[in-house]
Amino acid sequence: MKDLALPIKPPYPVMDAEPVRELPRGPEWQYEPKWDGFRCLAFRGGETVELQSKSGKPLARYFPDVVEMLKSLRAPRFVIDSELVIPVDGGTSFEELQLRLHPAASRVRKLAAAHPAVMVAFDLLADEKGRSLLAAPLKDRRKALELFHAHFAKDVDRLRLSPATTSLKKAQGWLRRAGATLDGIVAKRLGFGYRSGDRTGMVKYKVIRTADCVVGGFRYLEGTKVVGSLLLGLYGEDGLLHHVGFTSAIKDEERKALTARLERLRRAPGFTGRAPGGPSRWSTERTGEWEPLKPVLVVEVAYDQFTGGRFRHGTRFLRWRPDKAPAQCTFDQLEKGIGNLNTVLGR
Repeated sequence: MKDLALPIKPPYPVMDAEPVRELPRGPEWQYEPKWDGFRCLAFRGGETVELQSKSGKPLARYFPDVVEMLKSLRAPRFVIDSELVIPVDGGTSFEELQLRLHPAASRVRKLAAAHPAVMVAFDLLADEKGRSLLAAPLKDRRKALELFHAHFAKDVDRLRLSPATTSLKKAQGWLRRAGATLDGIVAKRLGFGYRSGDRTGMVKYKVIRTADCVVGGFRYLEGTKVVGSLLLGLYGEDGLLHHVGFTSAIKDEERKALTARLERLRRAPGFTGRAPGGPSRWSTERTGEWEPLKPVLVVEVAYDQFTGGRFRHGTRFLRWRPDKAPAQCTFDQLEKGIGNLNTVLGR
């Protein structure tokens, strides 16, 4: 890493965003898409290219295609803040990104050849001359990024320039047109420098969607005999109830009564299709410890992303739906993790 010759080197804390329920308004804000990918700081110094995740861990071994693309640029040095996405069927696939985190280099190369990653750049922290732009206000860094991209990457399809606007109406339009390709909108103060490891001057608004799900089982709260989480299911075209995630947002004062209600409904198999405890890189000893239920209860939950046949994160319990028949809880009510990437990127 001796030839990096850059004012900042990995690991370098990224500027992060504070979550908000409503986007700020005013001419002092710039809006950008919040991409559904891996945050990535890219460092190039001579023939050395390093990729760093949001948590500070190296990513280069998992994205050799990105490394080679960055080495092909005529810019001898730079530091770019970006998001890595993998286009699939016109949108992006978070599952393909996760598959890249594989220990075998041969497997990673095969995945990269089948679905090359795209770097969507949204900030320039050091330019091609190795000058730091960290203290410059965002409005100046954005101009520098646009000039850098026009000069060095205009015809490089796998290094794309993320859109930016001061129009809240235009930003909201990205969400309507792009569907689930985007994770939300990020707003940044135009007059602020790059505040490493800080959230001041940068906020994120995440898209929240809702779904009606069948409760196919539950887990006890660890070390107790009261319910800890509800296991959620949806019916597929095969007519089977498939496990798709969980919700643990249960009020403490409601756990005892809910536990009694659920225990009266215990009946195998619970899920007739894909069940909890299947193969997963996140499986633990407790994954298979769950109680099956007669599929009669329906809940409405809020979620952010649905990919790979399940909710990406734990969902938020909204309400019971006694008016909804379990058979109506199907996959076709969901926005899948595929949308139109090019409606936002402009190609």
